[in-house]
Amino acid sequence: MAKNKFHDGPGPSQRQLRVGELIRRTLAQVLARGDVHDPDLNRMSITVGEVRVSPDLKIATAYVLPLGGQGQEDVLKLLARNKGELRRIIGKEMTLKYAPDLRFRLDETFDQMDETRRLFSQDNVRRDLES
Repeated sequence: MAKNKFHDGPGPSQRQLRVGELIRRTLAQVLARGDVHDPDLNRMSITVGEVRVSPDLKIATAYVLPLGGQGQEDVLKLLARNKGELRRIIGKEMTLKYAPDLRFRLDETFDQMDETRRLFSQDNVRRDLES
């Protein structure tokens, strides 16, 4: 069976999941404490919902959302502007041999949950579910 170059099997390995969760917790703590030397970033409350790590652990994609959902584009720009310092701090706190390259994306799971709730509250959908 040929290996798909975009997918290394059924899902992330235990190691990827463990490292991703450690990075998520560390990143959330760093942002909450305001350890970055950027007052604009330190003024924002940012939720780090998930961190996905590549199979080689060299890239970590953090899914983030500003508290209240306001200023989403600003958050991405500020995080991108400070990613070198964030990478250095995370690497030092986690004592990783190599700190992964950080990438930031908006966490859209809250929007998806709201849309799912909206769909389930529609009369025709509720009728179908009850029958």
